[in-house]
Amino acid sequence: MKNALPENAKIAKEAKECMQECVSEFISFITSEASEKCHQEKRKTVNGEDILFAMTSLGFENYAEALKIYLSKYREQSQSNRGESSHRPGSSGYGANPPTGAGSFQAEPQNNVLGGQQGDGSADAQGYLYGAQTGHNGTGGADGYQ
Repeated sequence: MKNALPENAKIAKEAKECMQECVSEFISFITSEASEKCHQEKRKTVNGEDILFAMTSLGFENYAEALKIYLSKYREQSQSNRGESSHRPGSSGYGANPPTGAGSFQAEPQNNVLGGQQGDGSADAQGYLYGAQTGHNGTGGADGYQ
């Protein structure tokens, strides 16, 4: 939340708690739909495609499209990291060389998963779907917060 606000902005404890509740509910909503799909297909493991399918079927297709690209690039990076680590002595076992690039939400602008120039809304040269979006505080324009 702090990244979307000016440096001197404060966030009330109640606002943080509200966001945590909303995010938890959103995750539960999406995961429940994905789990139902797995149950119908007699599978026990929910995977990334199940989550993306659930997001699309629940009306979050704009997010699902961007996340499909992210998941694809993450898997490519994971594969290349696995290939590199298999040739290194002393790297073995789960988590010995964890994949890079997905562990932090502090992305550099050139590594922005959504790509594009700030707020341009167009595809960039790397083929991403959406431009970077300017932060929004959730209020309408009519109430004086812009």
